[in-house]
Amino acid sequence: MNSIHSGSEWTLTQSLTVTLHLWSQAVKMVGLKPSDVPPSLGVKVLSAGTAACIADLVTFPLDTAKVRLQIQGEKAAAEAAKNIKYRGVFGTISTMVRTEGPRSLYNGLVAGLQRQMAFASIRIGLYDNVKNFYTGGKDNPGVGMRILAGCTTGAMAVSMAQPTDVVKVRFQAQMNLQGVERRYNGTLQAYRQIFHQEGLRGLWKGTLPNITRNALVNCTELVTYDLIKEAILRHKLMSDNLPCHFVSAFGAGFCTTVIASPVDVVKTRYMNSPPGQYTSAVNCAWTMLTKEGPTAFYKGFVPSFLRLGSWNVVMFVSFEQLKRAMMMSKQRIEATA
Repeated sequence: MNSIHSGSEWTLTQSLTVTLHLWSQAVKMVGLKPSDVPPSLGVKVLSAGTAACIADLVTFPLDTAKVRLQIQGEKAAAEAAKNIKYRGVFGTISTMVRTEGPRSLYNGLVAGLQRQMAFASIRIGLYDNVKNFYTGGKDNPGVGMRILAGCTTGAMAVSMAQPTDVVKVRFQAQMNLQGVERRYNGTLQAYRQIFHQEGLRGLWKGTLPNITRNALVNCTELVTYDLIKEAILRHKLMSDNLPCHFVSAFGAGFCTTVIASPVDVVKTRYMNSPPGQYTSAVNCAWTMLTKEGPTAFYKGFVPSFLRLGSWNVVMFVSFEQLKRAMMMSKQRIEATA
């Protein structure tokens, strides 16, 4: 009886070992293999912008739902929405589809894609190079150097891409309802109108909270992704491929949402506000705190996490694969030439 029992245990152990071996081999075949040559700066910048655009196309409705939930409670938003109430991310999406049509979920998409090409290409594409600059090219830089690099590229990116972010947020907040006047009818018209009515300051409105928010987002997102990925590879839990990138990106998305949500809500409210509603981003935050309480800073947390989590997964997985695909193409062209 014992021999039968021990035999069955041995068979089970063998089966598990074989299964784990086959699974690990299958995982290794997922996606493109890492290039022997490190990707150039141009490859990283282009692949970062393209990957961010892909992620935006997939997750944009979640971002729009997040914006609608964040501005709910504002006087102007309440007057425009009248009896419309948004409850939860999927409730917001279904309400928008029912009252405004499916296209409303992609309000501001053009500005959103413009933003990612100007924004993500800098904050993500330049991150490794800035990190190496601060550390003098040393391996295994400390967390402090990584955070500094993330803050630097995040601030640089916001300075360049702020007008696209302002237009995107305003389009997402704009309701396609009968009897409600539309603020803007097109992306270029929005840039022109904001410039004529509010000047350059209008296009760069909310830069301070946006720099704060994106410094936090960039640091948390890139540093957390870096650290999780390195830990996984160091302990040989996974190989440097799609499953590893997926887990690292998901963890980075959750940490980023927790830290950046309060600043994100203030940024959205302030950017969307008409002239004179708030005297500054700090005044906007104080008004929210006194009139709506501390929970106002976490309005739209679920759609923020769904959006940032899924955005991080799509973006980082695409980014890693695009870098490898571009380097393979580059090597083939050089070999042919």
